[in-house]
Amino acid sequence: MSPVSTDTSPAVNLYLVVGYDGSPPAIRALDAAVRLLNGRAGSIDVLYVAHMPAVDMMSADALAEMRVDFDDIERELRTAAGEQLSGREDRWKFERRQGGIADELLAAAQATQDAHPDDTVAIVVGSSSQAMHRLVGSVAVSMVRRAPVPVVVVP
Repeated sequence: MSPVSTDTSPAVNLYLVVGYDGSPPAIRALDAAVRLLNGRAGSIDVLYVAHMPAVDMMSADALAEMRVDFDDIERELRTAAGEQLSGREDRWKFERRQGGIADELLAAAQATQDAHPDDTVAIVVGSSSQAMHRLVGSVAVSMVRRAPVPVVVVP
């Protein structure tokens, strides 16, 4: 019989990047992140990616209007995330980025990994509905294929 080691590896911090747009899948992803972080050192980065369709970028007026809309959406989502996390988790921050959703989540996770190379970093996203997946593809599927860190897809 081989000896059993009782040594445990040193605890590492857990940094979670959560894609958040206020949708039911994003709400479930943020709830899952809270459960994953429970009892561990680390934090949650709640990330809203303001995605601007290429058509809107053709008009300066449309671009200005979209930026105002994105500012309003950011405030609403920051408030919603704060309410969802209130009394449950206080180690979080909210960030808005501009660009492709999967690309920005991956970039945020990579930046966190670069800043904390000895710790664990993971992306947490909610799964999209079948209808939405057929229309625009799945951000989760795209990330799982390219991610430099683990991706947790919450049903």
